[in-house]
Amino acid sequence: MRADRLVATLLLMQTRGRVTAAELAAELEISVATARRDLEALSAAGVPVYPQPGRGGGWQLVGGARTDLSGLSAREAQALFLLAGPAAAGSPEVKSALRKLMGALPGTFRAEAEAAADAVVVDQAGWGERPKDRPPMVSLLRDAVIARSRVRLTYAGRERSERLVDPWGLVDKDDVWYLVAGTAKGRRTFRVDRIVAATPTGDPADRPSDLELSRVWQEVVEEVEERRSLLSAHVVLARRHFGVLRDRFGRHCELVAELPGDRVRARVAAPAPIMIAQELAGWGALVDVEEPESVRAELARLGSELVARYVPERPERHDSPG
Repeated sequence: MRADRLVATLLLMQTRGRVTAAELAAELEISVATARRDLEALSAAGVPVYPQPGRGGGWQLVGGARTDLSGLSAREAQALFLLAGPAAAGSPEVKSALRKLMGALPGTFRAEAEAAADAVVVDQAGWGERPKDRPPMVSLLRDAVIARSRVRLTYAGRERSERLVDPWGLVDKDDVWYLVAGTAKGRRTFRVDRIVAATPTGDPADRPSDLELSRVWQEVVEEVEERRSLLSAHVVLARRHFGVLRDRFGRHCELVAELPGDRVRARVAAPAPIMIAQELAGWGALVDVEEPESVRAELARLGSELVARYVPERPERHDSPG
């Protein structure tokens, strides 16, 4: 049997105490016959596993030293498996790692950790959509980040160019991948789907010793959001509709004041008047835009265009001569 299946089988038996050939086959994605042959081969080779026939039987590991992750609390174990569990469905590597971690956990933590791993399923495909595949470039860049290796990129931004970068980390933001890297001009962020080619140079990458990728990414997000909110508009609407407005504009919507008649004044923002107007046009009379005039003008223009296109012309009326 393969060495990786040997280790996986032993870890699974250590975790569950007893396992049937069918359970082993399902877990390792092999046939039941192969699982049974593997178990028999282990026993024949002197590994202390033995079968228990009859109902409720299976194969059991006799004795077997167990190791503990002594620094891990019960809550920490649950948090770890809650995070890693959903990823295991699409990654054999994560599934294998979870199995090894499960075998190393103290017995008192194991049941709750296993329950946590199965508590959440992540389905990233919208209704009617196909599951999104991870761009192949991500794996190459991830390896470069881990190896601390400098990379030469061919990048198709506003114009194609070559960049020599020090990869700091990768970020998956709503199924769009970004590479955060150091360059001769400072920190830069690259969309992975615009990277045409990437070649590790073998030279060590320059990475700040105190780098915390989550903090750096938060700085990137704040800079981008600031550029996206160059224009603000004040709108008045019923308080019950404010939550919907906030969902549409996200962090670019804030409550400014409570008004009489259970109404509120809110501030919304976007890079240009047309972008605010396009978002608000569908609200009709539910929203009153107070300012700026540029947004009001865009709404009027959109309204005129819609009327001209969709309101049928009335036929001319001809009175009969008396």
